[in-house]
Amino acid sequence: MIRPATARDWIGGARLRTLPLAIAPVALGTGAAYLYNNDDGWHWARALLCLVVAVGLQIGVNYANDYSDGIRGTDSHRVGPSRLTGSGAAKPRHVLTVALVFFAVAGLAGVVVSVISGFPWLIAVGAACVVAAYFYTGGKHPYGYNALGEVFVFIFFGLVATAGTMFVQVGAVSAEAWGAAVAIGLLSCAVLMVNNIRDLKQDRVAGKRTLAVLVGDRAARILFAIFALVPFGILGFYAIVFPLAIYVYFALLAGLPAVIIAITGKSAPEFVLALKLTSLTALLFGVGLAAALAF
Repeated sequence: MIRPATARDWIGGARLRTLPLAIAPVALGTGAAYLYNNDDGWHWARALLCLVVAVGLQIGVNYANDYSDGIRGTDSHRVGPSRLTGSGAAKPRHVLTVALVFFAVAGLAGVVVSVISGFPWLIAVGAACVVAAYFYTGGKHPYGYNALGEVFVFIFFGLVATAGTMFVQVGAVSAEAWGAAVAIGLLSCAVLMVNNIRDLKQDRVAGKRTLAVLVGDRAARILFAIFALVPFGILGFYAIVFPLAIYVYFALLAGLPAVIIAITGKSAPEFVLALKLTSLTALLFGVGLAAALAF
């Protein structure tokens, strides 16, 4: 008999370790906004609304993935933590409902920040984010099953989240914001890649054609290292101009072990650890560089 999902299971379904991918770009966009127009002070309300949008989308897409992978049977082959739908602990429609609630929260916050910032056309951008989040693994032709997952996270949790956060605060996007957006987008790709390396064999059996499945195990590990380390090359340009940016290299204390584990790892727990370390790297990088830009 399958045990019904508990509150702890539902919290686990939110995959809280992925939240740094939502927090970091908002921090970077806010730091870049303050650098661009520090005479006007902080736009805390707009920044917090952007955070609600990003976190809502991240949690929503996590539950939506749980639902979609579960009803397709993809999670029947997984070796990582069990999922609500795939394990049978929760009814699929309940998981989908929770996903839609978080998408609605993100959408409402997006509408509010678009209106108060004076750029209502951004509502269309927000709608595109929600649609893209759902169809990552949802619908008849999910693009996450066709090696485009990294493209999604790079665009929406890198470029859009960072640039959008700055734009709603100051009405412009600076070169500093774009560079930071690329860097955090690559780190987001690294998180997804190491997750898919862990599930590579099972995804291949299930017919889930992730980028890791497409390029193979060795190339996927190399790509992970590139995604995880190139941002620190980009960071070098910031360190030349912003004295505090040099301290962001301390994030490598988490990033380098993640790369070593991902390249040499053989078991699922090793890749889970690499995923956690990569998420921590993204958080330290994003918040650290944001502080360097602002102060």
